[in-house]
Amino acid sequence: MIQLTDIQEARRRIEGRLKRTPLVTSEALSRRIGANVYLKLELFQKTGSFKPRGAFNKALSIPEDRRGRGLVAVSGGNHAQAVAYVAGQLGLPSVILMPETTPRNYLDATRGYGAEVVLMPNAQAAFERIAAYEEQGWTSIHPFDDPLVMAGQGTVGLEIIEDLPSVTDVIVSIGGGGFIGGVAVAVKSLKPDVRVWGVETEGADAMAKALKAGKPVRLEAITSIARTLGAPSVSETTLQMAQGYLESVTVVPDSDAIVALRLLLERAKVLAEPAASCTLAAAEKLRGSFSPSSNVVLVLCGGNVAVEDVCRFQT
Repeated sequence: MIQLTDIQEARRRIEGRLKRTPLVTSEALSRRIGANVYLKLELFQKTGSFKPRGAFNKALSIPEDRRGRGLVAVSGGNHAQAVAYVAGQLGLPSVILMPETTPRNYLDATRGYGAEVVLMPNAQAAFERIAAYEEQGWTSIHPFDDPLVMAGQGTVGLEIIEDLPSVTDVIVSIGGGGFIGGVAVAVKSLKPDVRVWGVETEGADAMAKALKAGKPVRLEAITSIARTLGAPSVSETTLQMAQGYLESVTVVPDSDAIVALRLLLERAKVLAEPAASCTLAAAEKLRGSFSPSSNVVLVLCGGNVAVEDVCRFQT
């Protein structure tokens, strides 16, 4: 597993290429939760999510003469845009293998960053296909199961500790587990008493099922609207990190994530995707674990949701 030094080195490597996103407080949400609530606005990051942190750290760790034909990745969400963006910034071509069910806004954005999009029947077929690209000399970047990717994502945790040294709790959503793993390593290495809480939505709860089974469990299908949490399974490494660092994983229904999405839009004036707004839904369920003196950070990891989808969401 990664160490604090890996995350610190990642920050040095990617410095100047990405934004240091704001950490802001919300009086309305603080009153609602009964604690001091802060929002880590990572949805203001380049491409609208935290993903370029890990993609840049991975790509920049590969010597230029070994980057081959370019970058290739599998993603139906934010990782796709991140790899396409990183490739463009480094002057490399990119190919993204995306499930046929990927929303149009993700397809359009990924192509807009210059990537060639190859549609596949599903995520599993896409991952099976990526080996053929690697054999042809393409460098693949895994969405979560790569120590360099995890270390890059963990730089969010460094920023939280620096901007709010008195933080007591951090709530992070889980897809494959690389993001929360990196953040947890950074946070708990610097402040061991800080509690890190995971959250998933029903129908995209691979980590909760893995924790219950004691081993990675493959989901038959991703049925949640929080598509960017839609990893078919976590990895052995991310499961071990969750077992070692997390207080718990709260699973919330889509309806709660939608209510939280609307609340964040109305009160905080930010449009978070359901994979990010679910952190507020989890905070509602966890409020009994907080006190008025608790300093709770909700990591809003992404904001790539189409307005027309928001209008169709039903609670």
